[in-house]
Amino acid sequence: MSKVLNVGVIGCGNISKAYLRLSAQFRDIEVIACADLNADAAAARSQEFGVRAMGVDEMLASKDIDIVVNLTIPEAHFSVSMSVLNAGKHVYSEKPFVLSLSEGRTLLTLARERGLRIGSAPDTFLGGAHQHARHLVDTNTVGRITSGTAHVMGQGMEHWHPNPDFFFRDGAGPMLDIGPYYVTNMIQLLGSVERVMAMSNSAKPHRTITSEPRAGEQIPVETPTTLHALLEFTSGAIVTLGTSWDVQHHTHSHMQLYGDTGTLYVPDPNFFGGEVSVSNGESPLSTLPPYDHPLSTLNELDDDGNPVANYRTIGLADMACAIKTNRPHRCSGEMALHAIDIMVSIIESGSTGSAVSLSSKCERPKALTAAEAMELLAVK
Repeated sequence: MSKVLNVGVIGCGNISKAYLRLSAQFRDIEVIACADLNADAAAARSQEFGVRAMGVDEMLASKDIDIVVNLTIPEAHFSVSMSVLNAGKHVYSEKPFVLSLSEGRTLLTLARERGLRIGSAPDTFLGGAHQHARHLVDTNTVGRITSGTAHVMGQGMEHWHPNPDFFFRDGAGPMLDIGPYYVTNMIQLLGSVERVMAMSNSAKPHRTITSEPRAGEQIPVETPTTLHALLEFTSGAIVTLGTSWDVQHHTHSHMQLYGDTGTLYVPDPNFFGGEVSVSNGESPLSTLPPYDHPLSTLNELDDDGNPVANYRTIGLADMACAIKTNRPHRCSGEMALHAIDIMVSIIESGSTGSAVSLSSKCERPKALTAAEAMELLAVK
């Protein structure tokens, strides 16, 4: 197999810019082509990033593309990933992986039959801050984790996104759109979930877009925009997870894990970096220095001009390396399936008022050491 695996992107919306721009940070992948049902969108990305613009069928038939990144809308993730696997190519999907457990199992079965890999975002849990948290959990810095809280809450997407309709349809909402970051990080920290219980509602039947170019338009809300859940992990830990787009302001921290000797404060799983803090017994809260890890390095500025660590596509690069070296990859289809099982079960529980026992499990992905992360980077 060649040193670098060639990558094609299907779906040239907002998120494609990040994949096309940031993939150059990594050694084992090269994005060479993009495709979209809207040929103009593909042409625009082609011109912007110097990759080939192709039709979707043309990309699936192309002999020089090894992995296809599926950046289509969530409703299309299953059908597009099926087409990629049937074309004999590995697939890496944006979150959410699929919208049902049956869809995910169908994809995993087909991939196993064809000897192909499935990967899925999010990969933010591989960032230096979250690998630091993983190290602290694994070394029992705050003892055995027995409970915790996680909150991702805000005003919604209609205030900034130019076309926010799909965020409020079935298959989206805060649980399936932002929840994957939090649920996936909890899986890598604590392992599988056994059972969930939830309550849900929506503050409004319609949302008014305030972003341009559609300011003033109303869009229907078809899925719960507030969900509060309890997650019971196989380890015995119980975590409260709150996701909402009906909150104007709050002071909850992103994630807190309570051990029998202390508390671990984990930064926003939507990002690769952030401050990790601990408090043990009677000791005051202490913010730890940045982890000695290459994915802790601040490598770009955010929209407000603040330096941040952004290593999107690290999960794709890790999958490519795993294909070449015949080892498990960290952003695995099995973990993505378990995350979907958790989230759709929360939605079901919120609708029925009953607890839901999960039928899937997964292994925690192997921690990404500093040396392993360095090997994935193109510039060392």
